[in-house]
Order: sequence, then structure tokens, then C-alpha cells
Amino acid sequence: MILEKLFAFRNRGDEPKPFLAHLEDLRFTIVKVAGALIGGMVLSFAFRSELAAVIQRPLVAVDPSRAANLQSLGVADSFTISLELAFYGGMVISFPFLVLFLAEFILPALTAKEKAMILPAAVFGSGLFMLGGAFAYFVVLPQALEFFFQDAKAMNWQPTWTVREYYSFTTQFIIAFGLSFELPLVVLMLVKLGIVDHAHLKKTRAFAVVVIFVFAAIITPTSDIVTLLLMGVPMCILYEACIGIAWFMARRAAAK
Repeated sequence: MILEKLFAFRNRGDEPKPFLAHLEDLRFTIVKVAGALIGGMVLSFAFRSELAAVIQRPLVAVDPSRAANLQSLGVADSFTISLELAFYGGMVISFPFLVLFLAEFILPALTAKEKAMILPAAVFGSGLFMLGGAFAYFVVLPQALEFFFQDAKAMNWQPTWTVREYYSFTTQFIIAFGLSFELPLVVLMLVKLGIVDHAHLKKTRAFAVVVIFVFAAIITPTSDIVTLLLMGVPMCILYEACIGIAWFMARRAAAK
């Protein structure tokens, strides 16, 4: 059972807790995660007009006339799309707290020095998330929009996008890139826990590249090869950076 394995991991280096105590910790963590996410959603919803303008800006950058041609076909589109934008905006705002709360739950049996690293790790993870989102927003998304617009015209179709389709596509696109850039945090956490080391990372490099591109193909909301490469190649570069950081961590540990 997944929960039993997770609870067994949480007992490392500490007095074993009863199963119900773990469940209580899990319940409290879920409450904190939900509270942080809802708080971020409320803040995002309060600025929904500004948030919508920000999401629409890549389309304006490609061609201002296309943004003016977005169509609303649903009666409640303004409200439902605002809720969707608020959810994704809340996820971005609360991301450092989500990482912090989850780390505190999964890794309770850390030393005081290791616990002090949780907050910097949460900040680092948030920075990676923002970097991935910014890369998608400023570099990849305008090119993807232009590609699909011209591809539709090549099929002798008149591209007429609805606001629902556009905002769903762009928000999922940006979030997908943000999550993909969390790879270094995941790998370095595995290194820190002693599950893998730099030698293992080097040995499995070819397998990791395949997994990265499969993962990129799954989470990318498009199926074109250009977008796949624009997501997969930076992830491969980040993986190589992880190998170097893991090697440095091993040398520093050996020196101590």
C-alpha cells in the first residue's frame, strides 16, 4: 500500500508513529495545502482582468488583431474562465508553500541542519518553476501560437479561436513548462537522500533522455515536434547540470 510505504519512510531515524498519527499529519498537511491554494486563488480572482490581459499578451505580441478576434461562445465564459485562471494563478502564487508543506510532511525525520534547508529548497523550486513558466511565456508560446495559426491557414481554414480554448491552452502550456523545470529539484532530492549519485546519473543518461522526451510529450498540450524539442532540450541540459551538482555534492561530502 502506498500510504504504508510512505509512512514507513517517515519513521526513519525517529520513534515509529502509529498509523493514525501519520493519517492525522496527512490530514493537517492537506488542510495547509488547500488553504494556501485557496488563498492564492482568491488573490488571483481579485485581479482576474489583469491576469487575463497577461495571458493574452503573447497573442497580442504575435498579431494584435488576433486577440481582438477571440470569441466567447458560452454565457458564463467570463466567470468559468476566470475561475480556471484563478486556479492556475493560485497554484503559481502558493507554489513555494506547497513545496514547503509537502517537504515537511514527507521528510520529518531530518536533522535540524537538514530541516533548515527545506525553505531554501522551496525557494529554489519556486525559482525553477517561474523560470520554466517565463521560458514558455516569452519564448515558446508566441512561436507555438504562430505555428498553429499558419498551419490552420495552410489547410485553407480561417483560424477563429474561442476564449475558452485559448486560455485553457496557454495556461496549461505555461504550467507544463514550469513543472518540467522542477527536474533538478527532484534529482537533487534523490541525491540528498542517497537514492542515486552522480555515477548512477551518468550511467542512466540515455535512459533519462528517453524518459524526459516521453514526459515532455505527455504534459505538452501540443503535438508538434518544435514544442517537444523546446521543452525536452532544456530538461536534458538541466539533467546534465544535476550530474555536475551531484558530483560536487559528493566531493564536498568526501572532503568532510
